[in-house]
Amino acid sequence: MLMVENDSFYEKYELFGCIQCGKCTGGCPVSLNSPLNIRRLMQEALVLDDLESIYQRDDLWACTACKTCTIRCPRELRPSDLIIGMRTALIEEGHIPKTVIEALESAYKYGNPWGAVKNKRSEWAQGLDLKVLSEECHAEHLYFVCCTAAYDTRVQNVARSMVTCFRQVGLDFAILGNDETCCGSEIRRMGEEGLFEMLMEQNAESFKALNVRSIVTTSPHCYNAMKNDYAQDGLVVRHYTQVIAEAIEKHNPFSKEMKRVITYHDPCFLGKQNGVFDEPREILKSIPGVTFIDFDRSREKSLCCEGGGGRMWVEASDQGPRSAEIRIRDAVEMGAEILATACPFCLLTLEDAVKTTGNEEKLKILDIAEILVEAL
Repeated sequence: MLMVENDSFYEKYELFGCIQCGKCTGGCPVSLNSPLNIRRLMQEALVLDDLESIYQRDDLWACTACKTCTIRCPRELRPSDLIIGMRTALIEEGHIPKTVIEALESAYKYGNPWGAVKNKRSEWAQGLDLKVLSEECHAEHLYFVCCTAAYDTRVQNVARSMVTCFRQVGLDFAILGNDETCCGSEIRRMGEEGLFEMLMEQNAESFKALNVRSIVTTSPHCYNAMKNDYAQDGLVVRHYTQVIAEAIEKHNPFSKEMKRVITYHDPCFLGKQNGVFDEPREILKSIPGVTFIDFDRSREKSLCCEGGGGRMWVEASDQGPRSAEIRIRDAVEMGAEILATACPFCLLTLEDAVKTTGNEEKLKILDIAEILVEAL
């Protein structure tokens, strides 16, 4: 793939169009704590004559696929796609971290990258009496739970909170239960294109068989994959914040006063990559008693949590401050009591950063759905 005589490689990533302005590296969330330098990588890719020169490059696995480099590029090139393309080449040759191999094998065997068995996927919903889509059971919306929300004990509370919120706003929804399988978002961004296509086809067939027309997701990563990577004509995919914000605009059911100072962290796959900035903020501002304050680095300028792009399954080799730790310190300095987000990966990385920075007593990390349950 990277052979210098293969012109299609250069055409695909338009490497000759790079003017080495440095905007990509300047905005990269991991450039300060890892060897990754996307500007230099764009230049070096022009002279790569074989794969041997990148076999030992651990910096390729530092990328979070946040796409800041692509968004900032004045020539409209796609540096983030170059990294994913290189990862694909490494996977084809078997030169990938052991933890990545384990995640990919788990996604193939069990339909999730967490190594959890498939028949336990819906255990989070025990006692909730949820409808499960089938030929006999129908619903207006499919609630696509997400692998992390289904299996991670911390994020399971987000899924349960989501159910409470959906019922409060009168949403007719059902889940897939144990038949739900990974959306493939992070699988693709780790470079395993073939496995991603397999998962995508499995999901597409399932949606078609069950006549799914509307999907509501927990995760921005599932939302982004199904909205932008899947080829599903007529399928409406929305993130839960869009659905809740729409419902609140018609009738706000969250009336309990909550006198807290809250700020919001924009998930990259929801904000930067899909332009969903206003809805999460509108939800938080609609809660009586809430004082909402925004980060200086917010919306398009938001700082990545470093959880995307497969980083959840790559052992960290930080050489400087993690972005999530910077985020926590900024929130504390602003006087926020709650740091809200709307992404399972962001929730986990930010909670970890609260602990590593020693700010557990000063700042609470919550998903917006969890905050809304407190406001019921």
